[in-house]
Amino acid sequence: MFNPRRLSLARKRRRLTGRALAEKAGLAVDTISRLENGSNPPDDTTVAKLVTALNFPKPFFFDQDPEDINTDAVSFRSFSKMSARERDAAISAGSLGLELSAWVEERFSLPAPKLLDLSYETDPENAALSLRQFWSIGERPLGNLMGLLETHGVRIFSLSESTAAVNAFSFWRDNKPFIFLNNFKTSESSIFDAAHELGHLVMHKHGDPKETRSAEREANSFASAFLMPAKDVRATVSRRITVDTVLQAKKRWRVSAMAMAYRLNSLRLLSDWQYKSICIELGKRGYRSGEPGGIGRETSAVWRKVLIQLWSERTTKNDIADDLHLPLDELEGLIWNLARIDERPGNSQVIGLRAVN
Repeated sequence: MFNPRRLSLARKRRRLTGRALAEKAGLAVDTISRLENGSNPPDDTTVAKLVTALNFPKPFFFDQDPEDINTDAVSFRSFSKMSARERDAAISAGSLGLELSAWVEERFSLPAPKLLDLSYETDPENAALSLRQFWSIGERPLGNLMGLLETHGVRIFSLSESTAAVNAFSFWRDNKPFIFLNNFKTSESSIFDAAHELGHLVMHKHGDPKETRSAEREANSFASAFLMPAKDVRATVSRRITVDTVLQAKKRWRVSAMAMAYRLNSLRLLSDWQYKSICIELGKRGYRSGEPGGIGRETSAVWRKVLIQLWSERTTKNDIADDLHLPLDELEGLIWNLARIDERPGNSQVIGLRAVN
């Protein structure tokens, strides 16, 4: 049976309104509306037009209901800047990500989640310190945040949205934490976004974070404290802080220059006047819109290992997409920016990820 919810998901994923899809497919607007409402199944000609217009495989529209995501439980980074169409497209990507995650977990034993429930904690600084202590990482700079999150069971996917309005989002599903990151931004910004979403996962597990500005401020403060622990910053940064001091310090903690300056100000190592002056100078040097000479992008060890293992078994990305009835571009958008490896013979290696028998 044709699944109307699958049609709605594909349309939203392609960022199309019902009218825009109708025009692209050469169908009446009320036809799209009736199809999505499940009023009557489409004939073969109509299905073919939808497949062509949306560039989703035909079997996709006949699969079981897609994974629902409770939008009230989703934390969006910079939610207020998003349009409804961008939000729907991102949520749709999350739904496809859940299907891919289930497919992988049928074949591999991934790390079990090991996060704290810090919803009782009102101080983000204390929350960040508690999680660091729980993970036994002290107060040292983090060499690879993505690897740390994956080790503790966070499922990470990428977003192919080519817009800075959709930074990242996260949610819990079946007691598993998920983070979706937009790699359109700088590496430093993506790291901060991941830490921000980690803050939501541990501090707002039972709430509705997207509706309150205070939750966003808490997640930002958590990310700042988690990435740049107060004791380490105070012990490392000299008292006479200049723009060059900030640029040198940001390399140690792998954050943006603006995030570094903000942290120094919040710790009162920079006065408000100094902070404003340094931000102006950083802006002149191009650090407000980018990160000149930035760090390399973090990659996913889990996805790399999964893909290499599958390729050693002669399962290609096309095979995965076919099995899930997904367009190849959607599959690549979810993981390839994270894995960053070439699919080619001789690329297998011994890995520590255990396959499910």
